Amino acid sequence: MQAGRALRTKWLTPVSVPTSDVFPPLDPLPSLPQPRVLSLAPEPTGVSAREVIGLPSRPNLSAREVEVLLAWIRCDSKPAVAASLFLSLGTVNTHMTRIRAKYAAVGRPAPTKASLVARALQDGLIDITEL
Repeated sequence: MQAGRALRTKWLTPVSVPTSDVFPPLDPLPSLPQPRVLSLAPEPTGVSAREVIGLPSRPNLSAREVEVLLAWIRCDSKPAVAASLFLSLGTVNTHMTRIRAKYAAVGRPAPTKASLVARALQDGLIDITEL
């Protein structure tokens, strides 16, 4: 008898079952030809995928800038954002100035709160149901 392992039934009685019966050896897979990769995109040229399909690029916002932006979208005022995030009003203003500058740098200026809300929706930072 081949080496086996003990299995227990519902009465906890050990039963010896050969491992070759439980796990039969696998047949090796035949080698398949490598698939051809078809691409409709041009060769990499340092251009982002968003630019290839005509979407403007996204600014590189820090995690804290995203947090401040989303809090400002949800709150009524910057002092309320400052209180909720335990920041000074000046820090909130600095974050908002940098967020607007980053959007302007990628060609997507957002001078108003409404335009920043639109940018956050476009970039997937917030969902329309969260407004």
